[in-house]
Amino acid sequence: MRRELETHAGEMAPQGRGADHEPGHDHEGEFKHHHHVHLPHDGAKHEHGHHLLQVEHLSIGFDMYRRAGLLSSERMFSKVIDDLSIAVHVGEIVAIVGASGSGKTLLADAIMGLYEPNARVSGTIYFDGVLQTAASLVGHRGREIAFVPQSVKSLNPLMKVGRQIGGSKERRAELFRQYRLAPEVEDLYPFELSGGMARRVLLATALISDPRLIIADEPTPGLDLELAIKAMDDFRAFADAGGGVLLITHDIELALRVADRVAVFRDGTVVEETDVACFDDPALLETAFARRLWHALPTHDFADVGEGAR
Repeated sequence: MRRELETHAGEMAPQGRGADHEPGHDHEGEFKHHHHVHLPHDGAKHEHGHHLLQVEHLSIGFDMYRRAGLLSSERMFSKVIDDLSIAVHVGEIVAIVGASGSGKTLLADAIMGLYEPNARVSGTIYFDGVLQTAASLVGHRGREIAFVPQSVKSLNPLMKVGRQIGGSKERRAELFRQYRLAPEVEDLYPFELSGGMARRVLLATALISDPRLIIADEPTPGLDLELAIKAMDDFRAFADAGGGVLLITHDIELALRVADRVAVFRDGTVVEETDVACFDDPALLETAFARRLWHALPTHDFADVGEGAR
């Protein structure tokens, strides 16, 4: 069972605001900073001038036991996330792409202030320029930070949909119209929903309040293409209105429609964090792994550029 973080390795950074995390810090004209690239094009979403979320040097591992014999076991430590840094600016969508098991969902948990009892966590997380602890992240969850979970099992099976979504009746009705949910869905329990309906309820739950940051962990499986595009467009509108979105997805093509930057995950860390325009041309991508992802897209040539290509 997951528990809320009681401590966070905030001692690795000075308390309060860091100079590089001030809301007024303006990166205009900069090409690369804080581990990522901004290309000088009109679509770059950096005009608001500061980080909404900044994760620095995050590492997460787990104390485990490996069976050594019939009646004995050996203690071991398994690191899942290693020295990971990523940022989301005000007005921006950052898409996280990569293979399953690379630590993407674990990153989402860390930002929400959740981890397993046997976890060891180090690194720093800033929200709106302020250094966070596990307790403060939990305090933001469901308020300034909204979460769209990967599994529809996250819905409370004993609570009706309307009560779970919350908010005003008018706002719920608006979201129900947007996601083609009938008004009577409010009075249903999650087990009475189809998979696609449950997914739409999760989206409505995240958007019902007035968050500043949305973390969406695989929000589109189970949705038809029209609704999936609608969900992406809603995230885009949310960011354009001054919010920020961290979008975890396997659907790279869908993410490229709305994202401003792409963070490529591999083996528990970000191997490349770059402007979305770099995915227009594999020559603009710095790593072989990112180029392989580009070639694997259906609209490209499916060629394998080789792990050793640089």
